[in-house]
Amino acid sequence: MTGAEQIGLGRTIRTLFVSSRPISWVNTAFPFAAAYLLATREIDVVLIVGTIFFLIPYNLAMYGINDVFDYESDMRNPRKGGAHGAVLDRRLHPVTLWAAGLACLPFVVFLVSVGGPLSWLVLAFSLFFVVFYSAPPLRLKEVPFADSMTSSIHFFSPAVYGLVLAGVSWTPGLVAIIVAFALWGIASHAFGAVQDVSADREAGISSIATARGAAWTVRFALVCYGLSGLTMLASEWPGPLAALLVIPYLAAVWPYRSVSDAASNEATRGWRAFLWINQLAGFGVTLLLVWWWLLTA
Repeated sequence: MTGAEQIGLGRTIRTLFVSSRPISWVNTAFPFAAAYLLATREIDVVLIVGTIFFLIPYNLAMYGINDVFDYESDMRNPRKGGAHGAVLDRRLHPVTLWAAGLACLPFVVFLVSVGGPLSWLVLAFSLFFVVFYSAPPLRLKEVPFADSMTSSIHFFSPAVYGLVLAGVSWTPGLVAIIVAFALWGIASHAFGAVQDVSADREAGISSIATARGAAWTVRFALVCYGLSGLTMLASEWPGPLAALLVIPYLAAVWPYRSVSDAASNEATRGWRAFLWINQLAGFGVTLLLVWWWLLTA
């Protein structure tokens, strides 16, 4: 009898749903959809299929693989569950990995069929880091600094993929947007890692926060958020206005700039605020993109 049969199909599906972090689906689907739509200015089957892929299968792979290989740490982490992900029953580990692979496969086959060599390379690059952020032998999430960089790739690479798939012509302003997005991703991962310092150290898991300490990592996140906003000033109007969207992130992270390692779990309050700030920032970005669409129509 398989793990899913022992636990029950309904519970298995619910667990996989939680493991995929539904509150974060938009963080990967929106960058692809916005990039592709603004580049092509049309709604086609590629946009629809690609958006669905980066909405659910991509997140199930990214977070499901993470939950499987982070099991020992998650068992010791009181914040796990709900928006922060599932603590996967060991019996569901094989099911999760199979579900992630099979959910992605038809979408990847389609996207490869409609793209060219450069888009294949970007997609492969993105999926490589989705897998090996958590999975051995690389397990990049345990390599300080590489963990934050790799996590950032998870979020800005769908935008890069959408632009490449659409055959966009790269400009300095467009590059600035991607760099700013990458810096936002690095900052967000670093701050998120702070709240797990105690659990990760107990489980013997390394991260930027366990290596550098909670307070240093929070300050690093503040610097990266600030640089992200400054980089947006080099984008095409009205892109520079997006620099203002960094302010809520700075406000949410600032109170923890001197948090001790022993009290690092207090940063969870800031992380909860971060999850909601993402929704508000996404709304602001959407308004700016609509404005840019109208200006360039």
